[in-house]
Amino acid sequence: METPVSNSDQLTFDFLEKAKRFQSAVELIRVLKSRTYRIGEANVLVRASSEGNKRYFFGINYVTVEEIANLDNPFIAFICGSIERVVIIPATFFFKHLDRISHDRNGEYKINIDKDLNVVLTGRGNRLDCNEFINNWDLLLAPPIFHEENTRNTVEESLHTVLQGRLLEIGNLRGFDTFCPDKSRKFNDRKLEDISTLKKCPELQFSDYNLLRQIDVIWFRPRGNYFIPEYAFEVELSTGVWSGVGRMSTLIDYKNVNFYVIANDARKYKQVINSFNEHGDRFRFVANDLVGKLYSAELNLRELRVEIGL
Repeated sequence: METPVSNSDQLTFDFLEKAKRFQSAVELIRVLKSRTYRIGEANVLVRASSEGNKRYFFGINYVTVEEIANLDNPFIAFICGSIERVVIIPATFFFKHLDRISHDRNGEYKINIDKDLNVVLTGRGNRLDCNEFINNWDLLLAPPIFHEENTRNTVEESLHTVLQGRLLEIGNLRGFDTFCPDKSRKFNDRKLEDISTLKKCPELQFSDYNLLRQIDVIWFRPRGNYFIPEYAFEVELSTGVWSGVGRMSTLIDYKNVNFYVIANDARKYKQVINSFNEHGDRFRFVANDLVGKLYSAELNLRELRVEIGL
């Protein structure tokens, strides 16, 4: 007996079929857990809702919206009960208005779109005018605009930067001094070098500086005029050789340092780490989506502390 197709799944299917008529290249982006597709040169998060009480409801987590907004040429397609009622909105534009949309403590945003296909904002009668985005398929077909200082990134490269940015933000919230070697890459429109508190990697006595300064993210604890490394992170989203494990090993003589590999392939991690017979227990595998959950929890905790003044 066939499993019945949900209404939202059918609407998504219809959306993708229509997209194929405009642009033959439609592909699911498997690196992300959200329902995001590569349509031509656009990256599109597709959400579908049946018609409710004159409104359409969509639940989206902050972490998901942030990941989409940091991709090249990103959009969110809200299918409102019918393939003929689709709001195709640039994800960066939508992301900038998130603070005006209600959400719970877990960072789940409750997106309501009214009968006129405008996004409902907090406050009586407030709306985000989406008229220019209604059924505007041309937005997905237009070639992306890249500024001179920017280069095109793959989804893996964009997600790599997002994870670095989140690790820097978490370290900063916890009171560490943070370093990242990637200066110009941007996370939420901020260069990573502006998020990290250290512009230059501290030199350490018992490590190879050329390797040390290439580690994706390091958290340091200041001690007098020195910095003591406490956490090192490497983001590994490809299935190639995990050179990051080797880079972090330059800190192996610092017994207090914890090593973390952020990746989406636990099997590959085990294969690599098994070759480190003597120090394998110093390394930990963390699935990349868990970093997103931790990051969201840290932001919510900061918001709560500010709210109650404690």
